[in-house]
Amino acid sequence: MNLPNKLTLSRLVLTGVFVAVFYLPWENAVSVAMIIFGIASATDYFDGQIARARGIVTNFGKLFDPLADKILIAAAFIMLSADKTIPEELRMPAWITIIILAREFFVTGIRLVAAGQGAVLSAEKLGKHKMLWQILTVLYFMMRQSSTEPLFGFTRSAFIANPDTERIVASSIVYFTTLLTLVSGFSYFWKNRRLFDDA
Repeated sequence: MNLPNKLTLSRLVLTGVFVAVFYLPWENAVSVAMIIFGIASATDYFDGQIARARGIVTNFGKLFDPLADKILIAAAFIMLSADKTIPEELRMPAWITIIILAREFFVTGIRLVAAGQGAVLSAEKLGKHKMLWQILTVLYFMMRQSSTEPLFGFTRSAFIANPDTERIVASSIVYFTTLLTLVSGFSYFWKNRRLFDDA
């Protein structure tokens, strides 16, 4: 197995570690989970860079690279929306999680249709931008929570100094990420609409 695909698999493993650490009953659980999430997210960048630099393109990578992204992002958004130990004002809005999951199911459905026709669809550039903003959104919300823990407590003043500004920043990130998620989903469908010519 080549290095980019090993990095992709490591992202799946790190997702499991990220989820486990997030729920550990200790005071820096979210902080450490955020670091693991950041490392897992970085593998998405490096596996793509290495694959392009070495001219490595495999069907495994086309399938599992975006799948690993989806599992990582879905896990993060679900946990940040559902964990009742996180104060409501720091929790990820449930509606953005629903939209993101719906988009990912939709795109996965398109991939399954393509696979049924003998094609393997790779991720498109807009989808990569969407992934980046989803990662930034998760990191921002996790940092809000981590600022209440000892490890990243030094960042607390950035979130409480001006609550109104902080809420505007959080809302702006959420709305932009949601818009990009919807646009990228529609773009993916439109570029592959030929798959549904028999509709």
